[in-house]
Amino acid sequence: MNDLFVNARLSIPAAELNFTAARSSGPGGQNVNKVNSKVTLRWSMADCPGFNLGWRRRFTTRYQNRITREGELVLHSERYRDQARNLADARSKLAEMLLACQAPPTPRKATKPTRGSQRRRLDKKRQNSQKKSDRRGPRADD
Repeated sequence: MNDLFVNARLSIPAAELNFTAARSSGPGGQNVNKVNSKVTLRWSMADCPGFNLGWRRRFTTRYQNRITREGELVLHSERYRDQARNLADARSKLAEMLLACQAPPTPRKATKPTRGSQRRRLDKKRQNSQKKSDRRGPRADD
């Protein structure tokens, strides 16, 4: 097993990734009750030195439902019928999750609506109001 290369700043050593195999619930025919093809990946984030604080914070807030109380990330993969492909799938899932949280979100720039858009919005409101008032019948005091 080799290291998981995420990007130039982060590479997770293979010793930090723990894999277990279990029987999968997916397709497999007669083999499904005999072969352990489902893979569970466990990774402790605290042990990783290249995982800086901001990146770690974004990752834990985004994927907090997959992290245990001990700080271990748990991923399952049972997409394929054989264990090796599920192992590769779990590793690629972890890399994608890490890359999705790498950069901080760009802050929103506050903008004001243009004068033309304000005018169009108010004209549309007047048109709708007129349309609905035309639907009403004549009033009793008229």
